[in-house]
Amino acid sequence: MAIENCTVFTDFILLGLSGRQDVQQGLFVLFLLVYGITIIANLGMILLINMDPRLHTPMYYFLSNLSFCDVCYSSSVSPKMLADFLREHKKIAYNLCVVQMSFFGAFATVECVMLSVMAYDRYVAICNPLLYTVTMSRRVCTQLVATAYTVGFMDISIFIYFTTGLTFCNSNIINHFFCDLPPLLALSTSDTTTTEIALTVSCSCVVGSSILTVLLSYSYIITAILHMKSAEGRRKAFSTCASHLTAVAIFYGTLFFMYFRPSSSYSMDTDKVASLFYAVVIPMLNPLIYSLRNKDVKGALKKAVGTKLCTG
Repeated sequence: MAIENCTVFTDFILLGLSGRQDVQQGLFVLFLLVYGITIIANLGMILLINMDPRLHTPMYYFLSNLSFCDVCYSSSVSPKMLADFLREHKKIAYNLCVVQMSFFGAFATVECVMLSVMAYDRYVAICNPLLYTVTMSRRVCTQLVATAYTVGFMDISIFIYFTTGLTFCNSNIINHFFCDLPPLLALSTSDTTTTEIALTVSCSCVVGSSILTVLLSYSYIITAILHMKSAEGRRKAFSTCASHLTAVAIFYGTLFFMYFRPSSSYSMDTDKVASLFYAVVIPMLNPLIYSLRNKDVKGALKKAVGTKLCTG
């Protein structure tokens, strides 16, 4: 289509999760509760780790950064989604759409890398315990976290470069509840082949290297655990990895479903459900997974609550 015949849209219209007003009001209450739990649980985890000296270890340092990522990428989606539940017209300016997509993509990528960093931390702790304090020094931990954030924002800058040149001539209606890359590509009238290739290559490099790190780390961890003579030692080692493995399975499983499948099988309605779980539910689950199965965190929480009651 010639550029002179293209209608320039300055904003998009989000269809959201449902067109029925009564359903939207119910969804507003439900996801307001989910978002509230997400913010309280993750900020509570960060505060708890900072307050308790027993949690000033590399594992909990990475966990606090994971909680920060959950707050950021959930907050890039949930407030706008909640506001739209109460609106008849769900508009978003093009520039704000790009900003939302950028922040969500950047922090989701940071979380992806952070999970692999946490897997490496568990590998060092279980397979090389005598060298753990040296290998995972404060400087190394800071560098690993800085690398995760650098990769996240470099990765999303590639997407912004390729998406800012897209044209939207036929429609500005996005069948989604936030600005994500797949529905934008589906809506664009430009040739998105190059963008899709760049998306696939970039995601494959980041996600592929992260998953490879997780698989290699846990292959060594499992081998080391199986060679332990003490049943109690094996149980304790498995226990320290269980929460992280659960978080990894949920996060990477949803990620693969959303972005690593043939375009012929892409369905907007199915993708909205997957995106809802990925963007809204997972950030709530992570702190619950780590706190419910972690004796150190539960102990620190009881201590903090007990101290508060005594001083109150």
